[in-house]
Amino acid sequence: MDIGGTLVKLSYFEPIDITAEEEQEEVESLKSIRKYLTSNVAYGSTGIRDVHLELKNLTLFGRKGNMHFIRFPTQDLPTFIQMARDKNFSTLHTVLCATGGGAYKFEEEFRTIGNLELHKVDELDSLVKGLLYIDSVRFNGQAECYYFENASHPEQCQKIPFNLDDPYPLLVVNIGSGVSILAVHSKDSYKRVCGTSLGGGTFLGLCSLLTGCESFEEALEMAASGDSTNADKLVRDIYGGDYERFGLPGWAVASSFGNMICKDKRESVSKEDLARATLVTITNNIGSIARMCAVNEVRLKLI
Repeated sequence: MDIGGTLVKLSYFEPIDITAEEEQEEVESLKSIRKYLTSNVAYGSTGIRDVHLELKNLTLFGRKGNMHFIRFPTQDLPTFIQMARDKNFSTLHTVLCATGGGAYKFEEEFRTIGNLELHKVDELDSLVKGLLYIDSVRFNGQAECYYFENASHPEQCQKIPFNLDDPYPLLVVNIGSGVSILAVHSKDSYKRVCGTSLGGGTFLGLCSLLTGCESFEEALEMAASGDSTNADKLVRDIYGGDYERFGLPGWAVASSFGNMICKDKRESVSKEDLARATLVTITNNIGSIARMCAVNEVRLKLI
């Protein structure tokens, strides 16, 4: 379990090689938990199982099974702890592996309400090892890592698998509520080189303020149909075209939300435009910081 500042991410390994004898001896509480987790794609009003991310026929600790991924807002964690108590999680295992800041923040609630101890794992260790592990097992036969070839030319752009057999040194940009950027020199050697407070939590928080959206999915859906140029001031809005001396194309953003200075622009902009502009603002910022880190960390092969 990864208890982040905005979302809780839960992974559940479901064995599929259970023998008839094992099934007969299986306690009812375990059957109930497995049925509840695997037969639903939604839990309450906010919990979601991402079926499209499921890893099938995975071998883990000598057992074959499927890995399920479930997420829900961190603000609903007390409901999860209550459910764990009601479904008697502690009769099966008294220790739950957890990472993220919430593993420390909510440790006492897990102990006193859920009767569960948390085995805490550093989140950046989990990030690096998890990235390499997922690449090694592949995503249902497909490469997990990829890059875009000819990204500047949409008609020629192609998604190409990237081989992580020898990726070092590489830069890992972990976008959560905030952003941490790691320079990784081997599977056991890495350091945090930079970060920013402007991350996924910023995107959702600003979208909630500007548009009234209630969820990350709703914010992304609105952004997908919006036009950020209605809110942003572009290079061409200032120069009337490209700024050729410094190689700045006219479509580049000169000032995020710069058009919102004007009353008529504010009155004509849509909530979808604001969501899109927020997304572009955050991702442009993260991309710029990541590139600067890659340039400063000598001989980096990969971001």
